[in-house]
Amino acid sequence: MFENQVILLLGATGGIGSVIAKKASQMGAKLVLVARNNEKLKILENHLDSAISIQADATKEEDLKKVVEVAEQKFGKIDILIHAVGSILLKPIHALKLEEFEETLKINLISAFLAIKSVIRGMMRKKKGSIVIISSIAGSKGLRNHEAVSAAKGGLESMIRSAAITYASKGIRFNGVALGLVDTPLSTGAKLTTNEKAIQISNEMHPLGRIGKPEDIVDAVLYLASEKSSWVTGAIIPVDGGLAVK
Repeated sequence: MFENQVILLLGATGGIGSVIAKKASQMGAKLVLVARNNEKLKILENHLDSAISIQADATKEEDLKKVVEVAEQKFGKIDILIHAVGSILLKPIHALKLEEFEETLKINLISAFLAIKSVIRGMMRKKKGSIVIISSIAGSKGLRNHEAVSAAKGGLESMIRSAAITYASKGIRFNGVALGLVDTPLSTGAKLTTNEKAIQISNEMHPLGRIGKPEDIVDAVLYLASEKSSWVTGAIIPVDGGLAVK
């Protein structure tokens, strides 16, 4: 499905990003893997057929410019951007420090803006491209203590919809996948899956009776990234165990 396609994957070493990388590689993609942890990047790279890894901070514009330069030197192009960078901070507004709120926006929203900005001119020259952003159902549904995450993801989804209109005539598609709670190191770090009681509570939140696994997410992301969704743009697909309609 991705033969001769080059995918720039940000957040490649995360619980979801690493699964996306492995499956996309199996489907013929050439991959540019980006994350902060160089050791994890190299381990992932060594398990893939055609990939390079670049240590970078997705919240820094200069880092992303360098990533694109290296990717284009190696592969000559970038066909697809998948943004799998994110964070979880669950606090009500009265307990949030300004610095925490700003950092949440920076990791989730500004990093996506910078990633899009770094690849968009190259895609415009080719008049073709697919950009997929991983979001959260918190971007459109009110969830307790999610104010910072909701602000970031809501902005992210609005940016996707606007960019889809702006760049449709250039042949560039923008889509998102809005997640429920997924069992990853990120959710463990936020203490959402640290013990059986926490997991039970999280399972019961979702109408389908369980939290997600990275494997539940990957096919939706790769569908939106691929030519199979060539008539889809501006869509935010919920992959959330039914949480959006609860």
